[in-house]
Amino acid sequence: MQSDNPTAAILLIGDELLSGRTRDSNAHHLAGVLNGIGIDLREIRVVADEHAAIVSALRALDRTLGGAWDLVFTSGGIGPTHDDITADAVADAFGTPIEINEDARRVLVERWAARGVEMTENRLRMARIPVGATLIENAASAAPGFSIGGTHVMAGVPEVFRSMVEALVPRLNPGRPPVSHTIEVDRPESEVADGLREVARAFADLSLGSYPFSREGVYGTNLVIRGLDGQRVAAAAAALGARLGL
Repeated sequence: MQSDNPTAAILLIGDELLSGRTRDSNAHHLAGVLNGIGIDLREIRVVADEHAAIVSALRALDRTLGGAWDLVFTSGGIGPTHDDITADAVADAFGTPIEINEDARRVLVERWAARGVEMTENRLRMARIPVGATLIENAASAAPGFSIGGTHVMAGVPEVFRSMVEALVPRLNPGRPPVSHTIEVDRPESEVADGLREVARAFADLSLGSYPFSREGVYGTNLVIRGLDGQRVAAAAAALGARLGL
C-alpha cells in the first residue's frame, strides 16, 4: 500500500516477554490506535533488559538516530527496580545525561503524599528522565513516560501503558487512516490465490492479503483489501468478487 503517512516501530523491552512468562498486549493495543490515526506501523521488535541491546535497537529504529522509522514507541523497563534500565539506555542512545526531572518529582511526591506513602529512593528512580525529554502524562499511576527525538518511552504494565498512549496521541501528527474491506469466502486459500494475485497486480497501490480460518470443519479465507482511497478499495473489491464469481 503506497502511503505518505508517518512510519513507526514498537520496541518491547523485557526478559519476561522473551521467556514467555508475560504475554504482551501493548503492541496489539497500540497497533490499533496507530492504524486509526494514519500512522503506519512497520516493525515490532522485542529485546531483553540489556543496556546495549536497547541502545542498538533504538539506533536502528529511530530516524533521528539514523534508523528506519519516523516514530518509535517503547514499552517496559521504566519502573523503580534495578532491572528497569530503559531510561538510562535511551539517554545513552541520544547522547544526553539523565537526571531527576523536577516536574516528574513533583508529580510523584504529590501522588505518594496523598496516599500517605513515603517517597523512597527507589520510587524516586521513576523521576529520572533524559535531559531534553518531554514528559508523557500517566493518569493511572503518576510516574510519567517521556518523549525524546522520535522515541516515546512508556511503561510495560498494560493499564499504565494505555493511559500514556491516551495522553500521547493528541501530540502526534496523524496521517490518513486506511480504508479496509473484507470479503469472506468459504474456500481455502489455495482456491482463491490465483484470483487474488491477479487483482493485487492490477491494484498495486493497495494492500491485498488473505487470512485463512476454520469454522465448524469448513475451511475459509478472509480476503482483506486496504488502501487510502476508498474508491480504489471498492473497485478492487468489485474486481476480486467478479474474478472469484461471488
